Amino acid sequence: MTAKRKRHSPEQIIRKLGEAEKMLAQGHDVAAVARELGVTEGTYYRWKNQYGGLKAEDAKRLKELQKQNDRLKRLLAEAELEKAALKEL
Repeated sequence: MTAKRKRHSPEQIIRKLGEAEKMLAQGHDVAAVARELGVTEGTYYRWKNQYGGLKAEDAKRLKELQKQNDRLKRLLAEAELEKAALKEL
């Protein structure tokens, strides 16, 4: 049986990282903290690397910038395709 993947919002991740820091300060190990958060140790470390030190509003801004970056990449790819098509004509 495979577990269903759950996507967490950046705000949820930051909240969970805050909980994790409190638990670690109380002497819990990383494995117990990850289990309590309902994620793997690898996920915990990835979150900590990506979102450690961010506040919720920072995470929202990061997500908005990532969406804008993706949109700009799509626009550039479309423009390059159009340019290539015009060269063929």
